[in-house]
Amino acid sequence: MPDQPTRKPWIEAIHAYVPGRATGADGRELAKLSANENPLGTSPAALAALGEAAPPARYPDPDARALRQAIGELHGVDPARIVCGTGSDELLNLAAQGYAGPGDEVLFTRYSFAVYDIAARRCGATPVEAADADYATDVDALLGAVTERTRVVFLANPNNPTGSYLPAGEVARLHAGLPRDVLFVLDQAYAEYLAPEDDDGGLALAAAHDNVLVTRTFSKIHGLAGERIGWATGAPEIVDTLNRIRGPFNVTSHGQTAALAALGDHGFVERSREHNAEERARFSQAIEALGNHGLRALPSKANFVLVLFEGALTAAAALDELAEAGFAVRHLPGQGLGHGLRITVGTREQMDTIAATLRELAEAAR
Repeated sequence: MPDQPTRKPWIEAIHAYVPGRATGADGRELAKLSANENPLGTSPAALAALGEAAPPARYPDPDARALRQAIGELHGVDPARIVCGTGSDELLNLAAQGYAGPGDEVLFTRYSFAVYDIAARRCGATPVEAADADYATDVDALLGAVTERTRVVFLANPNNPTGSYLPAGEVARLHAGLPRDVLFVLDQAYAEYLAPEDDDGGLALAAAHDNVLVTRTFSKIHGLAGERIGWATGAPEIVDTLNRIRGPFNVTSHGQTAALAALGDHGFVERSREHNAEERARFSQAIEALGNHGLRALPSKANFVLVLFEGALTAAAALDELAEAGFAVRHLPGQGLGHGLRITVGTREQMDTIAATLRELAEAAR
């Protein structure tokens, strides 16, 4: 008999999530382009609402009723089919917990969001990675990896950390090919960065089918990462499942207040989307110009670019040199991307400086 508590073997297999760094090895604060936060900051309307918020002496509304009502009105979703969470991360974990366990499989594409692997393991399920298509989602590979033990399929669209995107027809094809007893979780954390014509149809799928859950977050375009607010929508039974196992007061009063105000700040969302599209395109073009030096920018629909280092300059060396230049970016060797750096789209000056630094490093490494 052990002489101390023994954690479950599936917990032993979890590698804890490593957040994007914000400081250098010497403790020096860096420009943080490692966590896909909004470089324009927070919605001014949300900041104003926070300044007027009541002191947090009382528990928050456990059902986030006003926030769910506003989300429903904006997206044409029945508020009864919406559940709010401590960021969308909580909801992703609850989806796995509610529908998978020991002996079951949770499926996702290689180079997907690191939380999917953790969500599968923390409930005792087995994570399964399907092959990618040049770092993007391969629908046929996903469908080919489905077995009788598959219980949950995760898809981030746009995908983190690659930035790849599946159009609506491919998302619908993936869903149509899944068994009806498999929960399809469509993670739309970066959906607001898409142009309107790029809507992947996820909300409509969630409204029409009993096995689709769509998750979203206020951490990205709304600039509320520090408040930890997310939401999800799906069939009533799916929402009921998540409500049964979520924290009873999982979204703070200030979080609900800020999110409610941010939803109405359409101007800030539009400015953020336009800034992101312009600077992402400029930066990607600058990296593509370094193709003869072995650098490649993967096509991205999100607020970051994954730069691959396939020549003399390595991602690890570039990571250190960018830190010396004052920038924290994301290196993901634990996800099989030791040859890549995920770089959040920052200000114009930041992106120009990073591009120039990478050019100098690539030319020197020849």
